[in-house]
Amino acid sequence: MTSPQPARNVRVLYTGGTIGMLQNANGSLAPASGFEGRMRAQLKEQAVAVPAWSFREMQPLIDSANMTPAYWQQLREAIVQAVDADGCDAVLVLHGTDTLAYSAAALAFQLLGLPAPVLFTGSMLPAGAPQSDAWENVNGALAALGAGQPAGVQLFFHGELIAPSRCAKIRSYGRRPFASLQRNGGVAKAEALPAQLRYTQHKELANVAALPLVPGFDAAVLRAIVDSGVQGLILECYGSGTGPSDNSAFLEALQHAKAKGVIVVAITQCHEGGVELGIYEAGSRLREAGVLSGGGMTREAAFGKLHGLLGIGLSPSEIRRLVELDLCGELR
Repeated sequence: MTSPQPARNVRVLYTGGTIGMLQNANGSLAPASGFEGRMRAQLKEQAVAVPAWSFREMQPLIDSANMTPAYWQQLREAIVQAVDADGCDAVLVLHGTDTLAYSAAALAFQLLGLPAPVLFTGSMLPAGAPQSDAWENVNGALAALGAGQPAGVQLFFHGELIAPSRCAKIRSYGRRPFASLQRNGGVAKAEALPAQLRYTQHKELANVAALPLVPGFDAAVLRAIVDSGVQGLILECYGSGTGPSDNSAFLEALQHAKAKGVIVVAITQCHEGGVELGIYEAGSRLREAGVLSGGGMTREAAFGKLHGLLGIGLSPSEIRRLVELDLCGELR
């Protein structure tokens, strides 16, 4: 395996987020244009050594709370264009922190096979604000790409590189909002990926939902979601993958989901560990009803994986098979 090569031509994609926010006419912080000039000025002032880079402002600029799967498709296309058409050998995505882990995980699945590194970063305070972490993260990410990174998607925050397959935003304050969760996988890695999963292939939008279980869960809620037109459902279970298995209406709703072709994936609500549906009877009954094991996947990884698998022309049986195989570190 060849070692990662230093990046020489980085494309910076600016999506908005806190990092570039300025006060608007109402006195509220909102994403603002003009970030490229501010970025070049501070790099010149601080004399930071970074690779050559070019800048693209995505449209529209958004608070990351407004991120959507459709926007992910725009990002994927912009990244593919930068690498395959414009000759860039690395990409840096500037993104708001609220949904950054979701976007990084989604793009990890939508860019399988991309021969270049992609880093996501942002900041907890706007660039230029007192105690802001913006330039620290931007400059550090550029320097990390200049030092050489492996192909694929990673997060860069406060000097740390984090795999999106394990990452979650765990704090709404401070300089270290993201953490790599300790999840258990232990499943087989996919030996060969279908051609439809390659980064060059078009991805149709998918309809995926997430539903946490709570004590006294009403199965009518599950059935309503199944009948809403979703293609995939992340079922956030207790512990190692248990649910109300003595609730016949709940199990019937899961069987109804399988009959309709809805892919239901169980993940754990716990911060650490993972799903093993065969340990307890309450988990085995979910498996019998058609639920798939999400292993150690985070909500962000499971959401991104289902979006990556649905809408690319795979058969339902192939999708179900790939859900339980590791594609880019999400189940290891």
